[in-house]
Amino acid sequence: MQQNQSPLSKLNIFSFKGVQMRTFHITWITFFFCFFGWFGVAPLMPMIRDQLNLTKSEVGNIIIASVSATIIARLLIGKLCDTLGPRLTYTILLVVGAIPIMLIGLSNSYTSFLLFRFCIGIVGASFVITQFHTSMMFAPNIVGTANAVTGGWGNLGGGVTNLVMPLIAAGFAAMGFVSEADSWRLAMIVPGVILLIMAFIYYRYTTDAPAGNFSDLQKKDVSAYQKKSKGSLVEALQDYRVWVLTLAYAACFGIEITVDNVAAIFFIDRFGTSIIVAGAMAGIFGGMNIFARALGGIVSDKVGKRFGLKGKGTLLGLLLVLEGLGIALFAASGTLVFAVVSMLIFALFLKMANGCTYGIVPFINKDNIGIVSGIVGAGGNIGAMLVGFLFKSENLTYADAFQYIGAGVVFIGLLVALTKFQPKPAIKRSMETGELDFQQ
Repeated sequence: MQQNQSPLSKLNIFSFKGVQMRTFHITWITFFFCFFGWFGVAPLMPMIRDQLNLTKSEVGNIIIASVSATIIARLLIGKLCDTLGPRLTYTILLVVGAIPIMLIGLSNSYTSFLLFRFCIGIVGASFVITQFHTSMMFAPNIVGTANAVTGGWGNLGGGVTNLVMPLIAAGFAAMGFVSEADSWRLAMIVPGVILLIMAFIYYRYTTDAPAGNFSDLQKKDVSAYQKKSKGSLVEALQDYRVWVLTLAYAACFGIEITVDNVAAIFFIDRFGTSIIVAGAMAGIFGGMNIFARALGGIVSDKVGKRFGLKGKGTLLGLLLVLEGLGIALFAASGTLVFAVVSMLIFALFLKMANGCTYGIVPFINKDNIGIVSGIVGAGGNIGAMLVGFLFKSENLTYADAFQYIGAGVVFIGLLVALTKFQPKPAIKRSMETGELDFQQ
């Protein structure tokens, strides 16, 4: 039977049949482990802080560093996806990213740890490839849902690492391989090795597009997926909708990775929990990704089918406003139970907003999907970097920082709700028919 060489218009998450669904599953699993490695040290920071005698300001700088390299990397990766293709781009990123993850255990000072933490940040660019590759494999009528599922299940790695990494470290210490104080060093080798394994799997078992790899398509003079871009980075930056989506993503994903970074320390310092319990509480936040981001994509697709991009934009704005209000409740929590409940509330809206944002991205500039994905994705890290300065301030508690964040997210949500996202007529028709020519 001849292989279907077109993007799929239906998503059957239990299917592994065909290159589209095989790529779908390999992509989200790879992104999951990228997130696992990216934030592997986050739940171990309390013991690292004690061993390296880090100050609050230094911990804040480390938080900022962990997301800073990703900003540049996401911009570059977006362009590489358009040229080299997602398969080769992902393989290179996985191999390069695994190196600092495995070597961070060699750090013996604030400076060396900061440098390794900065370098690990390039792994966060994996998100752009994940969204780009999924957009190549699925038709516009379902791409929002597909992107949300791969993104959400991948982001789940940020929650799982909060729960699992302290256990891995404790396991190495219990087996006598290393002291408890140094257990984090050996534990970080695990996610690095996993990324190398995923690099082989990704290169071996995926293709750039349903019809094949970009290099093969060029040789056959097939241009249905790979092309000489008529657009550019400059063109994308001149589109105000790209800037608004970048700001929106800073207010949702940017806050998500901030919480991934600080949640364990927040629970330990504010409620006196153990590192295992703190990791479990932080893991609950990340665990919401198992359905919440996908839910955002599904709702976005349904709203888009009826109300177009205008409806998608209004939905995104509403989700951000609700997220901001939830963050304010979390900041005001006085008990562990209330903190967890309010965290779950704002996590739901935050992760739905993530999915909704990338339910809009593929329709903004179909000639430069990779570039737009990279710019918007970088926006998430810019947001995380900026709010990171709140957490390094000696004059603000973590609760104070979250209060300011909540107010800022509400403001951005209102701005997004007022933005016009209407596409060009050709793209609007494609949303209705489920067919989108990425190359016109």
